[in-house]
Amino acid sequence: MDIRKFMKQDGEKPLDNIVSNGGFASVFRTIACVGDSLASGEFDTLMEGKRDYFHDFDYSWGQFMARDTGSKVYNLSRGGMTAMEYYTSFAGEKGFWDEEYKAQAYVIALGANDITRALAGGTGMGEVDDIDKETDTFASYYARIIRKYKEIEPRAKFFVVTMPRGLRDDTLSDKHREIMYAMAEKFDNCYVIDLREYGPEIDEEYRKNFFIAGHRTATGYRLTALMVESYIDYIIRNNPEDFKQVSFIGTPYYYEK
Repeated sequence: MDIRKFMKQDGEKPLDNIVSNGGFASVFRTIACVGDSLASGEFDTLMEGKRDYFHDFDYSWGQFMARDTGSKVYNLSRGGMTAMEYYTSFAGEKGFWDEEYKAQAYVIALGANDITRALAGGTGMGEVDDIDKETDTFASYYARIIRKYKEIEPRAKFFVVTMPRGLRDDTLSDKHREIMYAMAEKFDNCYVIDLREYGPEIDEEYRKNFFIAGHRTATGYRLTALMVESYIDYIIRNNPEDFKQVSFIGTPYYYEK
């Protein structure tokens, strides 16, 4: 057995190694996925000329992760979700701030609808400085979501996800990525899953294979789960000291350093 395969590899990029059974992402026994339709397993339908939407959490990348890892994964998501709506109303109405949904790890994949609304003249993306302010911007609401969950589970790990290339407006997607890295700098136990830099571009060939209209196919959600799991595995292997006490998250126990 080559134990080095399970450690940091010099020169390895985050998605060079696609893991089986969740890899080290499976060390989290509870995972919460915060997001929009792309985190909910939503599908476009077209019947008798009428377009509609249908979602099935069982096809979400979060539930594919649950089956891979054997962990409990919560879908804290809905189609059309923005950071503002999640923080100001949706999470509270659904009870997602309650102890019932407390998790060891939070994967936050918000931003697609925020970009759409910003382009339409709605709530803007804001700037990195808004992370420390209560302003009407994506950056501010996103930071408030993290702070709220850190109050609920102070030792939880957070994984914030960037926009894949080809999914939304490039300029605002780049701004979104800048904000995600600023979140990781601002908050402890926070890491970036940078699909914009290391994931596949959602180009014509990708859409042909993994999209129906504006949402992923079942195989597209499956592929997303593999990427998220593998990226978390990479982060853990490259930061082993940060994850040695994962088993204590959600308990009163710890190992004093």
